[in-house]
Amino acid sequence: MSPQFNWYCLHTKPQKEAQVAAFCRDNLQLETYFPKLRQYRTIRRVRKLVTSPLFPRYLFCRFDPAISYRAVRYAPDTLDIVHLGEKPAVVEDNLIKDLKDWAGDAVDIISLRSPLTPGDHVEITAGPMRGLSATILHSHEDRDRVAILLSILQHGAQLTISRSQIRRCD
Repeated sequence: MSPQFNWYCLHTKPQKEAQVAAFCRDNLQLETYFPKLRQYRTIRRVRKLVTSPLFPRYLFCRFDPAISYRAVRYAPDTLDIVHLGEKPAVVEDNLIKDLKDWAGDAVDIISLRSPLTPGDHVEITAGPMRGLSATILHSHEDRDRVAILLSILQHGAQLTISRSQIRRCD
C-alpha cells in the first residue's frame, strides 16, 4: 500500500506555531506550511509593521496518517490534529496552493495592501451600494470600518462601511 500524503491542520499551544512547524520539518522530515500576515498595527500609540500568524494557533502539515499520525499528534506543543468526526480533516491541496500564491515570493508571509487613507478613491463591491464610487473621509488602521463620502447625484452622503465591502480604485 503506497503512502497517502495529504495536508492536515494542526492545533498548537498559544504562540507555539513556529516551534511545532520546526519540529515537524526538522525532526519528522515532514512538509509544513505556516502562513504569516504582515500588517501595520498601532502598539502603544506607535505604528509598527508586525508579522503574526495568519491563523493563530494553527499550521498545516503534510503527512500520511497511517505512518506519522502519532508522531505528529504527540509532537511537543501540539494540542491536536483538526478532525471532522472520527478522522483527521484533510486540507485540499488547492487551498495550500492558493495561500502560497497569495504570499508570493515572500516566504510564507502575506502582506496586506497599504492602509486606506483620506482622499483615496474606492468602489463599493458589496451591499446595497455596490458599484458606487466613493472617497475615503477617515480611516482607522486597527478598525474594520471606514467612513466614505458617496458621490450620488452631485450630493455628498457620508456613510460608514466595512473595509471588506470596498476596493481601492487604482
